[in-house]
Amino acid sequence: MLRRRRISCASRLAATAALAAALVAGGCAARSASVTYHDPNMDFSLIQTVAVVPFANLSGNTRAGDAVRDVFMTMLQATGSMYVLPPGEVGRGVDRLSLSEPSEPTSEQVVQLASVLGADVVIVGTVLEYGEVRSGSNSSGVVSVGVKMLEGQTGRVVWSTSSSAGGVSVAARVFGGGGQPMDDVTRKAVEQLLDRLFL
Repeated sequence: MLRRRRISCASRLAATAALAAALVAGGCAARSASVTYHDPNMDFSLIQTVAVVPFANLSGNTRAGDAVRDVFMTMLQATGSMYVLPPGEVGRGVDRLSLSEPSEPTSEQVVQLASVLGADVVIVGTVLEYGEVRSGSNSSGVVSVGVKMLEGQTGRVVWSTSSSAGGVSVAARVFGGGGQPMDDVTRKAVEQLLDRLFL
């Protein structure tokens, strides 16, 4: 009888551990799905200079576009694979061409901007979500962003992807626990973007 109880207790513990692992995995994976496009005719190894224009901001946080763009530029520069033009230089190029919507340029405007800045490609982005979300007593930062790389000579899209990170996981709802701060979530989202660039 005692042996059966021990086995039953062990089985319940194993089942609980398995459930916890599944919940954690489910909560983490929920925000990682994305579709990535790479132009098969584009040789990304030839890219030397990149211009990252101001990101569009569709979130409720007024500083989200600048915040995510800054992290993206810093982490892209840190890869050492290409030179990222300073934001001030990019801003002067945008002003010179009087681009009212730099995050949604036409192909002609991309070619003009790349020529003015001496950039091989132009990267545009849109922040869809940025801030803290709550679920019951739990809260966590969340970031959702999409980016496109446009070839400087033609203005065509050669790479596009999106990334979402953070949020309150299923495991946190069930077992409790704090979420991730915005800085960490933003870096994770950008890291996912860059992982999909350097496939």
